This record gives sequence, C-alpha cells and structure tokens, in this order.
Amino acid sequence: MSHYGNGKQDEVFSKKIKAGKRTYFFDVKATKNNDYFLVITESKRQFEDGNYVKHKIFVYKEDFNKFLACLEETVNHIKTELLPNYDFENPETYRDYHENE
Repeated sequence: MSHYGNGKQDEVFSKKIKAGKRTYFFDVKATKNNDYFLVITESKRQFEDGNYVKHKIFVYKEDFNKFLACLEETVNHIKTELLPNYDFENPETYRDYHENE
C-alpha cells in the first residue's frame, strides 16, 4: 500500500508484540522523499468504554544509535541492578513466586 504523492507516510515494515493488556507496534515509515523513521506505539484498551488509548514515539534515523544505546543501557540497568532475580525469559515464574509469599 503506497501513500506517495498524497502527503502521508508509507509503512514499509511492521512488527507487533502482544503484552498482556497492551500491544506494542514497531513501524518503519517512509516519507515521500524516501526517508525512513521508526514509530513505536503502545496501544492499551480502556475498560470503562472499550476504546484504545495510544501513545506514540517517533525516532528519526539520526537518533537511532543514541536511542538504541540508551535503551540497552537502561534495560540492562533494570535487569542487573534493580531486578537481578527476575526471570525475563519466564515472567510468570516471578509473579507466581511473589503471589505465594
């Protein structure tokens, strides 16, 4: 599906992650000048009205390396310093452990 010529961005790649009550979308979009950027969207359903609330982050090519380095550093800090006993490969184990305390 191409949107070239009408001012809209063209989606060229997309990945989706379902995570409990949230869904994350990682979309690569192209401008009409064939420039590319990343849009990260968190979509969460509201129970009151059933509508979805979406939050978007736009990451541009000149910021990819800095963004990724900062994200990796931050996640590694959480994994090693703040939650060293959390099993990130099997999060249900951690929940079960704390529910039984």
